[in-house]
Amino acid sequence: MGGLFYNCGMFQHTGPQSGAALCAALQEGVTPCQTKPDSTALTGWVTTIKGILMNIREFCGNRPQCGRGVYIDPAALLIGQVFLADEVSVWPFAVLRGDVQAIHVGARSNIQDGCVLHVGGSGENKPEGSPLVLGEEVTVGHRAVLHGCTIGNRVLVGMGAVVLDDAVVEDEVIVGAGSLVTPRKHLDSGFLYAGSPARAVRPLTDEERVFLARSADNYVATARNYMSQ
Repeated sequence: MGGLFYNCGMFQHTGPQSGAALCAALQEGVTPCQTKPDSTALTGWVTTIKGILMNIREFCGNRPQCGRGVYIDPAALLIGQVFLADEVSVWPFAVLRGDVQAIHVGARSNIQDGCVLHVGGSGENKPEGSPLVLGEEVTVGHRAVLHGCTIGNRVLVGMGAVVLDDAVVEDEVIVGAGSLVTPRKHLDSGFLYAGSPARAVRPLTDEERVFLARSADNYVATARNYMSQ
């Protein structure tokens, strides 16, 4: 099994086992080995149920919710109020922790290996807290950290970049690898930003704008390949 593929309001898994049966088993609170006693298939079922229980976690009554064609690697971790739109992919060792606020990831976005996505809780000066919102076709590069910020559509967050609370990144922006976007910073559309703190370096080229959508296409295709294994 290459990974976990969720496609229903709670969970539906597509792989060697029956997705519908596994989804029903989870909703009824029973293990797959109770619903499929055939000992020859038991090992795969137990591995699957353990993977789901370990890496997709409820918190305070809130479970991660997924759209169609979502790929979640078994080594990724999702907790609480995490909402993934259609064809999102989440890669090994990424952590999405929606405990004190919600995380929303738009369609066809990818969260690459080792990323940390978290939110800001309510406080005296901001009772609503700081949710994390990502638009569509966003690429979040390896080991990037996003915390309680807003990211527009077709944005590339480079490897190791950090975007902090209440920062706003408009559509079609590249945040360079290793950059630091400080709290409440506003990044205008159509620019490359780099540095610590991040500053506008230059306008994006036409080729870079095309690449932003192509990056999303590539990860959607890669996720499909993983789900087919």
